Order: sequence, then structure tokens, then C-alpha cells
Amino acid sequence: MAEVLVVVESAAGAVKKVTLEMLTLARSLGEPAAVVLGAPGTAAALADKLGEYGATKIYAAESEEIDGHLVAPKATALAQLVQRATPAAVLIGSTQEGKEIAGRLAVKLDNGLLTDVVELTADGTATQVVFAGSTIVKSKVTRGLPLVTVRPNSLTPTPAAATPAVEAVEVTLSDADKLASVVKRVAEAKGARPELTEASIVVSGGRGVASAENFKIIEELADLLGAAVGASRAATDSGFYPHAFQVGQTGKTVSPQLYVAVGISGAIQHRAGMQTSKTIVAVNKDTEAPIFELADFGVVGDLNQVVPQASEEIRKRR
Repeated sequence: MAEVLVVVESAAGAVKKVTLEMLTLARSLGEPAAVVLGAPGTAAALADKLGEYGATKIYAAESEEIDGHLVAPKATALAQLVQRATPAAVLIGSTQEGKEIAGRLAVKLDNGLLTDVVELTADGTATQVVFAGSTIVKSKVTRGLPLVTVRPNSLTPTPAAATPAVEAVEVTLSDADKLASVVKRVAEAKGARPELTEASIVVSGGRGVASAENFKIIEELADLLGAAVGASRAATDSGFYPHAFQVGQTGKTVSPQLYVAVGISGAIQHRAGMQTSKTIVAVNKDTEAPIFELADFGVVGDLNQVVPQASEEIRKRR
């Protein structure tokens, strides 16, 4: 069975969820092989988690040069590995860095590229959801192997234990690969709440919250549920909450077990970023709000009364 290369994304020594999703997808296409691009020792720290989700091999392209420069060395390392391993497909996370690596790799290999893929079949047919989720497109790469970036939160990662063999990959870099160096790394300050795209519960507020100060009732409910906080574009554009927490077509895509939409009308642009959530609860005073078409459970009422009451009931059960 041919290998399917999965480019690993990690942070602070932990594998990101999108990597686990890609390993799950890779198992239906061939033999999952994780590719770790980074500093020496990175692969060893991630091996157990990668094996838990089915990686049968780990290609460790590790060096200070790869870690000390931007994406160009990673694309070169991956191109050299693809030419040597001749995989059935290459899966890369559809993230800011992942898309840049994929674009550079496609040029190096003279290969076609599909982005924001949510499903991929064994024959290379990719499914993409476009126009804010209103249209589904089936596509195939017509030049080279299936090279795709996988949209985060497009499927549920499932474990499939394996014991991966780790293989060191020697990479030859050119001077052009080292034109941009990393001179400093600053860790983003993290709060107690889970990261938005990784959270199993998300509580989002919209224009109906009415003010930045009133967003405290959204944060309170989220903290009681152990959830992440999100916001609609209308809320972020109004200055109620930072743009980094925007959920939707031009924001982040989430797919939690529970999504609570408070004061969000449910415009198609917002729905594109959360419609794959397993259970959706909506609170809105407008009985005609489009969000109710998508919701599993809807509450028609004033969010300033409904949300504090819900928070109080959760406290009683603790």
C-alpha cells in the first residue's frame, strides 16, 4: 500500500487537531506517514500522539536550518521527500503556513494543487465547500499526484493505534532557501480558555449582544462550560470582541461538539464557519432568525435574561 504523506502541525510540543484529522483521512487513502519539519528532537516528542492516530512511519526532517528560517526550507525538504518516497498523496493543513508550503511545493514539483479540501477519495477526487457553504465542488489534480490542503475541522479525528518507525531525512538546502531567518519567537499569551479551533464547546456572541461590556455574559457562560469564546463578524466589526475570535467565512472554522450561538442572526457567512458543529443551540429574540433553521435547539427570548439564567442553572449543578 502506497504511503500518504501528512505534514505535521504542532505547537508547544503538542500535535494540532488538524494533523489528527489528516491522519484519519490518510488511513482511507493508503498508509499514513507523518512528516515532521522542525528543530532536532521535535519528532520524538510527537511520536506517541502521531502513532495513536495511525501514523505507521514518521519522516523526521529536523535541523537548525529548517527551524531557523521561514517556510522555504520546509517546502524544499518536503519536495525532496516526495521525489524520493513517491507517495500516493500529500496532505497539508489549510492554515496560513500550510498553504504557503503547499504553494511552494506545487511549484517545485510542477504539480496541481487543491486547497480547503474537506474530503478526498482514493482516486484523488477532492470535495471542496465554496461560496460560504452553499455549493459543493468535486475536483481532481490533473498534473502530478493529489496535493491538497485540508480544511481544519472538516472531519472528526479517530484513533487507530500504530507503532511508527522514525526515519531521519537528510535535506540539502540552497542559499535561496535561507534568505529569510527567524530572529525571535514570542509565545502568544494564552488564557484559561481552550483555543477556539480546538475547543469541544464554543459559545459565540453576535450583534445582539449589543456592546463590548455585555460580552461578559458570553464569557461567563463559556467559562462555566469550559468553552472557548467566539464572535460573529458583525460583533467583531462593531468592536464588541477582537477579530481573532471571529467565526465564519472570513474568520475561523470550528466544529465543536456543542456550539452556542447567542444573539447571532445566522447569516450564511457565519454559518460557513460553524455549520458542521455536532449540536447547535441558538438564542435569539427574532423568531425568523436564519440560525434557527440550523439549530438543534432554539430559545426565543432576550439573551440578557436567557443567558444569565442558563449560567445560574449550571452553577447549581456544580
